Amino acid sequence: MAPRRRSVLLDRLRVDVPGRPQDAILDELRRAFLSGAAPPGTSIPVGEVAELFGVSRIPVREALKTLIGEGLVTHRQNHGYIVAQLTAAEFREMYLVRETLESASLAAAVRNATEDDDRRVQEAHLLLERAVRECDPYSYHRESRTFHMALTRPSRMHRLLHMLEHAWNITEPVQPMVHVSDTERAELHREHDAMLEAFLARDADRLLAASEHHNSRLDEAIGTLNAGAGLLATEDIQFG
Repeated sequence: MAPRRRSVLLDRLRVDVPGRPQDAILDELRRAFLSGAAPPGTSIPVGEVAELFGVSRIPVREALKTLIGEGLVTHRQNHGYIVAQLTAAEFREMYLVRETLESASLAAAVRNATEDDDRRVQEAHLLLERAVRECDPYSYHRESRTFHMALTRPSRMHRLLHMLEHAWNITEPVQPMVHVSDTERAELHREHDAMLEAFLARDADRLLAASEHHNSRLDEAIGTLNAGAGLLATEDIQFG
């Protein structure tokens, strides 16, 4: 009988995280999933994670229950826990949720923005420019989220922003911007230029129009992601 393959997740977890063991396990598992270090479909061996952190299985299972509630983990009957894997339809749905929530916040963000907000948006935009210039898809994916969040946070619509963060997190394990072409990333970033200009000009109508155009191109880009490559589930799976 062939030996069981070690989960890639175990090599991505840091065990020197401060705090209570259960909190540290939760934070570290969440970080690994959101960073793409453990892609969708990765198995989560409860016993081995517990051994890695030097705890019983109980705090690991409690952390996984929390992550199931956040949409980052699923439990498959007779197969255990895995990093959640969306179908193509579910993935598009979460992008629609993200786009709707972002659009709802932008007008208020323009009204409430301060010079500090301008600085944060500009800093995020510069990091995106560098990622495009250096053809660094991982940095581009990370800084794209930072840029979009910097545009929306001045809205001060805290409940909406919490929902936006939650919706964004659900799609993060896929790391979609890592899997599009360099050309597509450059084109998407040109639309970030237009969004930045409108934000700094405090032109809500122009910002919303630029955002809508950006989202249309973004929908086209993510539509090319291949379910057969393991990024997305090929069919609906029942979990328990």
